[in-house]
Amino acid sequence: MHQIHLLTQRYFSVAAALVAVVLWSAAPLLSEQARGLAPLPLAAFTLLAGALATLPLSRRQPTGHLSLRWRLAIWMGLPLLTTGAVSSYFLGMRLAPASDAALITYTWPVLFILLSQWLTFGRVRFASVLGALIAFAGAALLMAPEAGRSSESSLIGYGFAALAAVCWALYSWLCQATPVTLTPLMPRILLIASVVTAAAFVPFAEGHIALPDNTTLLAGLAIGLGPFGIAMVAWDKALRLGKASVIGSLAYGVPVLAAAFLVLAGMSVLDWRLPIAGALVVGGCLQASRR
Repeated sequence: MHQIHLLTQRYFSVAAALVAVVLWSAAPLLSEQARGLAPLPLAAFTLLAGALATLPLSRRQPTGHLSLRWRLAIWMGLPLLTTGAVSSYFLGMRLAPASDAALITYTWPVLFILLSQWLTFGRVRFASVLGALIAFAGAALLMAPEAGRSSESSLIGYGFAALAAVCWALYSWLCQATPVTLTPLMPRILLIASVVTAAAFVPFAEGHIALPDNTTLLAGLAIGLGPFGIAMVAWDKALRLGKASVIGSLAYGVPVLAAAFLVLAGMSVLDWRLPIAGALVVGGCLQASRR
């Protein structure tokens, strides 16, 4: 009976991770539809929508028994990492080609593996270092100047995409390390992140905020409900119930799916660098997760 329960948990964790992967893959396409709103207001709006989307899953879960360090990590660290990840992601998508920025952002699984190994065992395996070098070579291929394509704006966008990757890696590790499940706390975490993001935008608002059109509003709402709402809950469940190596490896398909969605929608041009970079990123992540 216990083995059946473990097997059910394993399949459920994989299914939850796949839900998150598909929703995350749709995020670049939806963010292109939401260009009518500046990156920081868009981030604040999507995080608010995510908080509302996860509200039915919320229940009171006391955290007072946790040490001060863990309470700060949950109520300050996670919202700040979420703010950094989502805001940097949208900034990267605006300043650099969307498919390139998405691919760079989704080098975070290999960063997650390196971080987990270092903090758990105090060392990083050679296979993981080699995988990281391969994955980062794919990201570097996109950032290499070619016929004036990589402008100064694009390079800044690549930097924001890399920052988003670091934030997502730290966020995933913290989600896995916390001694309590985060699903009941997710609405409050996302709401705090939304408030922080909105506050960060206020100095740049110059006294007015333009109302978004219907397309932008619907796209932003879809991002909040899906990639930054349901997907984050599904990912937390997957990390809690499944093996980190298996669950992390499923995230490697996100940049490939995201690029495919953008190309199929006619919002990105498929040149020779994108598939090669995608293969390097996915191959590097697989190499890094080898036992």
